[in-house]
Amino acid sequence: MRRGGHLITALRDPGFRRLFAVRLTSQFGDGVFQASLAGTVLFDPERQAHASDIAAGFTVLLLPYSLIGPFAGVLLDRWWRRRVLVVANTARALIVLAVAGEIAAGVAGVPLYMSALVIISISRFVLSALSASQPHVVADAELVTANALTATAGSVATATGGGIALGIRAVLGTMNGDYAVIAAASLIPFLVAAAIARPFPRSALGPTAAERAARETPAEVLRGLVAGARHVQSIPPIANGLAAIAVQRLCIGIWTVCTVLLYRNHFDADGVFRAGLGGLGQVVAAVAIGAALAALVTPSAFRRLGPVTWPAAMLLSSATVAFAFDLPYSLPLWLVSALLLSFASQGFKISFDTLVQHHVVDEFRGRVFAIYDMLFNIALVTAAVLTAVALPEDGHSPAATIGIAGGWTLTALVYVTRSRRTTPATH
Repeated sequence: MRRGGHLITALRDPGFRRLFAVRLTSQFGDGVFQASLAGTVLFDPERQAHASDIAAGFTVLLLPYSLIGPFAGVLLDRWWRRRVLVVANTARALIVLAVAGEIAAGVAGVPLYMSALVIISISRFVLSALSASQPHVVADAELVTANALTATAGSVATATGGGIALGIRAVLGTMNGDYAVIAAASLIPFLVAAAIARPFPRSALGPTAAERAARETPAEVLRGLVAGARHVQSIPPIANGLAAIAVQRLCIGIWTVCTVLLYRNHFDADGVFRAGLGGLGQVVAAVAIGAALAALVTPSAFRRLGPVTWPAAMLLSSATVAFAFDLPYSLPLWLVSALLLSFASQGFKISFDTLVQHHVVDEFRGRVFAIYDMLFNIALVTAAVLTAVALPEDGHSPAATIGIAGGWTLTALVYVTRSRRTTPATH
C-alpha cells in the first residue's frame, strides 16, 4: 500500500477531487428531483399507487433509455466526457423547470412520465460518463477504493437530496404545488455540477483524441456495439459479473416495489417507525447508512478475499437478510433489512465497477458502462412488471420474499462456480 493509504493517495489528485465533486452535486440534484416525482406519483392522496401503476411508471421512465443506452455508450467513447458533464447537467437544469410546471398544473400519467423520462435518461448518461472518466483521474491501484468512495458517497448524496426535499415538503404542506417547488429546486445542484466540471481540460477525462476523431454512421455504431458485446464476452470476469449483477438488480427491484406498496398500503405507524412517505424517508436513510458502511468495508475486503469471494458473499448475505428480516413483515425489521441489503448491493456494485475499470480498455469502457446501466434498468422494469402481475396491492407476499432469497442464493453459487477459474486477482 502506498504511503498515506489508497484513499489519501486518490484524494491527492485534484482531478479526482473535482470529478468527485461533480458526482456529489449531480446526484444530490437527482435525489431532490426523484423525491418530488415519488411524492407526486406515489404518495399523493388523490392518486392510487397500485402495483400496475408503479410498473407502468418504471417502464416509461427506464425502458426507453435502456434500449438506447448502448448507443449512448458509443457516444461516451467518442465525445469529450468533460463536455458531456457540462452540457448534460445544464440541460437537466433547464428541463426540470418544465416538469415543475407540469406538477404544479396537476399533469399526471404518461405526459408527466415522458417529461421525467428525459431528465432521468440524462441522469443515467451522466453517471455512465462519470464512471468512464474515473480511470483518467485515478491510478489503477486506487480504483477499488475510489469506486467505494464515489459510488457510495453518490448514493448518500442522492439520499440526502431526497431527505432534504422531503423535509422541505413537510414545511410547505401537501399540495402538488409544493412538489413543483421541490422539483424546480433541483436545477441548482445541476447547474453547480456543470460549473464544477467546466474547468477540466477538454481531453482530461477521455476518450483519446484518436478515438474521438472517429466518425460513424448508424450502421457503424451498431457494429461498434456488437464489438463491445464481443469484448465483454471475451473477458470472463466481466461477462460473469454482468450476469450476476443483472439478477441481483432484479431481486432488489422486486424488493423495492414491495417496499413502496407495503409503506403505502400495508404498514401502520409504530412509534418512531413511520408508514407512508415519512416511512419511506426512513428507508432511504437506512439505505444510505448501509451504502456508507459498504464503502468502508469493501475496499479491504475486496483486496483480502478477492473479486470472486467478496461479491458472492454479498449475494449470499442478501438471501440471509431476506429470510431473517423480511419474512416477519415487521416495520422495524424492514428498516434493518433495508440497511443490510443496501450494504450488500453496494458492496457488489463497488466490486464490479472495479472489475470493469480494471479489465476493459478505454476504447470500450464507455459503452460497457452504458450496457451495464441498461441491464440495471431492464432488470428493474422486469421486477416491476413481475410484481404487478404476481403481488397483492399491499405488497405482502411471503412467496416473493422467498423467491428473491432463492434467486440471490442460486446466483451466488453460479457466480462462484463460473468465476473461480476465470477471474484473476485485482488489487
